Amino acid sequence: MSITAASAEAGPAASDPPCRICRAPLRESFADLGMTPLANSYVPRDRLHEAEPFYPLHALVCSHCRLVQLAAFESPAAIFGDYLYFSSFSESWLRHAQAYAAQMTERFGLGPRSLVVEVASNDGYLLQYFQRDGIPVLGVEPARNVARAAAGKGIPTEVAFFGVATARRLRAAGRRPDLMVANNVLAHVPDLHDFVAGFRELLSPDGVLTCEFPHLLRLMESNQFDTIYHEHFSYFAFDVVERLFAEHGLAVFDVAELPTHGGSLRIFARHREHAVLPPTARVAALKNAERAFGLDDPATYRRFAEGVVASKLALLEFLIAARRSGRTVAAYGAPAKGNTLLNYCGVGPELVAFTVDRSPHKQNHLLPGTRIPIRDPSAILAEKPDYLLILPWNLREEICAQMAAIRGWGGQFVVPIPRVEVF
Repeated sequence: MSITAASAEAGPAASDPPCRICRAPLRESFADLGMTPLANSYVPRDRLHEAEPFYPLHALVCSHCRLVQLAAFESPAAIFGDYLYFSSFSESWLRHAQAYAAQMTERFGLGPRSLVVEVASNDGYLLQYFQRDGIPVLGVEPARNVARAAAGKGIPTEVAFFGVATARRLRAAGRRPDLMVANNVLAHVPDLHDFVAGFRELLSPDGVLTCEFPHLLRLMESNQFDTIYHEHFSYFAFDVVERLFAEHGLAVFDVAELPTHGGSLRIFARHREHAVLPPTARVAALKNAERAFGLDDPATYRRFAEGVVASKLALLEFLIAARRSGRTVAAYGAPAKGNTLLNYCGVGPELVAFTVDRSPHKQNHLLPGTRIPIRDPSAILAEKPDYLLILPWNLREEICAQMAAIRGWGGQFVVPIPRVEVF
């Protein structure tokens, strides 16, 4: 059955939003995280006393195609037109990007006559490695401020949202990439059909597309509810993505499981007609793993929702106990996932005095909603908190190495996901 051929057994209620893939009415709850601001809408200090908009953060799962999703309360232009996330401030992510460039260059024989196009190319964090090896590149990035940073590195960048219209314009200009890359952007797209159709429009006939995104199975397995936020419209199982791409003439022929972002997938796709790249055994194996986990069983999603509440209680119990015993807590990082966590749990400066972040674009701002101040990492050494709460828990090893000095005054690290752990 086609993924877009939703059943109409019962008419949708007026309040039931439609699934963004198959249009079936959404009635199953996945995680209701209350009302929160946009996770990347950091507040300048001079706007401390101004109101900020809050939106429902309620993820639903489609009963028909099993896409987990949020309703779109803001347009991508409002969210991503001016963005404060710069990929190059994470050393581990840069290492990931460099390794990817080397692997793809070797696997697909890329060279000076090739073209690599990255969608949502951010500040050139990835394309710089292809360019250093003499491979022509082009970035497509909607955030003007981030695109300027890429241009400053010499990475040619189109300031645009990607979809069929952008793909046709680039194709008319003679751009037919041998490799297309889309890392951690699929979740940010409200119109999935237009986005995926753009890949088919632009990719060269024998080209390859790779797409990385957090894996729904790992999100559920490790209780990563804090990765749900308004900028992420959708949360993907492999089976859902494979069927979505097939709707647009793109065949997924390989998949790799990655440790990034708490557990991600990298899929490899080609035009359906380019059959010289047959599916690997990993494709069937992953589909079987999803089925064994229960991603086609409504009870699996209900259990996840119950675990979210338990995690909230555990974090609040730890923070309240620390406060009552006179111990101080600071946080490391100002990631979107941290803002979801803190807003859902109702944590403010009375429980977490401040957080620090290496990005100067976030320093001297306040976290949205909670209004916790963001400082330079040197503040940890100056204030000597008893506990350092790691908000980007997927980078715990990198952060523990950077902040190892806290052991000198008896400080301890804390991670909140998948469960509160003090070490």
